[in-house]
Amino acid sequence: MTEQGKVVLAYSGGLDSTMIMILLEEQYGFKEVIPVLVDVGQGDEEIAIAKERAEKLGKQIIFFDSKSEFVRDYIFRCIKANGSYQGYPIGTSMSRVLIATKVSEVARREKAEAVAHGCTGKGNDQFRMENAFRYYVPELRIVAPVRELDLSRPKEEEILRQHGIQPERRRGQLGGDVNMWSHSIGSGQVEDLQSQYLKDYIWAVPPEAAPDKPTEMTLTYEAGVPTDLDGIKDPVKIILELNMVGGANGIGRIDIIEDGILGLKSRELYEAPAASILLATHEDLEGLTLTKEQRRVKRELDRMWAEMVYHAMWLHPLRRDLDAFIDSTQQYVSGRITFKMYKGSLEILNRESSGSLFAPELRSVKKGGFDQREATGAVKLTGLQYQLFREKGR
Repeated sequence: MTEQGKVVLAYSGGLDSTMIMILLEEQYGFKEVIPVLVDVGQGDEEIAIAKERAEKLGKQIIFFDSKSEFVRDYIFRCIKANGSYQGYPIGTSMSRVLIATKVSEVARREKAEAVAHGCTGKGNDQFRMENAFRYYVPELRIVAPVRELDLSRPKEEEILRQHGIQPERRRGQLGGDVNMWSHSIGSGQVEDLQSQYLKDYIWAVPPEAAPDKPTEMTLTYEAGVPTDLDGIKDPVKIILELNMVGGANGIGRIDIIEDGILGLKSRELYEAPAASILLATHEDLEGLTLTKEQRRVKRELDRMWAEMVYHAMWLHPLRRDLDAFIDSTQQYVSGRITFKMYKGSLEILNRESSGSLFAPELRSVKKGGFDQREATGAVKLTGLQYQLFREKGR
């Protein structure tokens, strides 16, 4: 071990990043470790515990309240792109990029020699963090102790106890990563296909435990993003409110088999009440305001967008190109959606939009609209190719 200068650490206060703060000095020889804590909506309790653990280890945290930035620059883009990867609303995928961006800012300002993170060598977050580091601070060394030292959870817990920090879970069995867009429950820790971890959920109750009376709410969208929820206009508060109310109604519990970046399958548990509600209502409003052709193309590009973000490609030029197309489609995606939540189900009750393409005066069989006889030629022309197929034996 040789003495080195400053290292800036992506710090959450969890088991991995707290333990790494110790190893960066004791095992790697850095003379100064600068922990960066980014608030992406994980909650006051999580932040307070992170600060308490850092103080116990004698470290001064650099803190960023990035909730508004997370919503404006990441979550809003996810909503407009109907961003879902195999059923997961890519919350951690986006938050890791924002956290790495803040770490890079501090590293450059502090003239650090290195940046560090607590991602494992088996998961997805190592790609998301390190791609961002290589984009923003390519000249700096990247330190990944969990991967480089091939650490196991029991070994990490032992190191923490030796330094007076109890690693026991504060709730549930698995712990996990929380941000306002999704709660990833014990990623990589679920080793079977049937176990349930009811105590690990923080928002979404089981549907059978939800109230017997449905809850109705109305969301207003402007240019593809939410601007009002029953009088709540602050976008951060809209999402936090939907997490609480939606979760209380059993909305947003996700249990999927997920294909990770390394191509390995894992069972992943998430809860994302606000994301589930906003993605469902936004896509419904698109159905009212976009053309058939726009929706067809956008479905494919939305899928590509989500796969790129999941696979650590947030900073790729193509993602920005996709955003340009998506933004163009959203100029008419404005209106109001009234919905009902009841024991885990979400039902759209009413849709309103000045940009609506719904025209019952043309489509309804109860009204004239246009002379139906004019459709005869179109039907015949469409059928010509099928006549040809038959003649050619295809």
